[in-house]
Amino acid sequence: MITHARPVLLHGGFRALSLLLASPLCLLLLIYPTAFLNAEGHYSHSMLMLVMWGVAGGFVHGVGFDPQARVWKWAFGPLLAWTLMALGYALLLQARMG
Repeated sequence: MITHARPVLLHGGFRALSLLLASPLCLLLLIYPTAFLNAEGHYSHSMLMLVMWGVAGGFVHGVGFDPQARVWKWAFGPLLAWTLMALGYALLLQARMG
């Protein structure tokens, strides 16, 4: 019988963290997108694109989907998703403070 060691980031607690980080950002982007306006009243479209990529990765990881191809594992992995979602929260904080 072959058993494979399950990577730490694939455990349930880390998946729940991905969902908890992605859900509020997704709701804000869908319901109240003006929260991300900068001081001049404009969006940073390139940054928001990265944030949405992070949200997508958070949902992919959070619901338990594990891509098989190496490119997709990297593109929707939890570390990249968390980094991009942190960027989203930083943009939100900057928009609210500035």
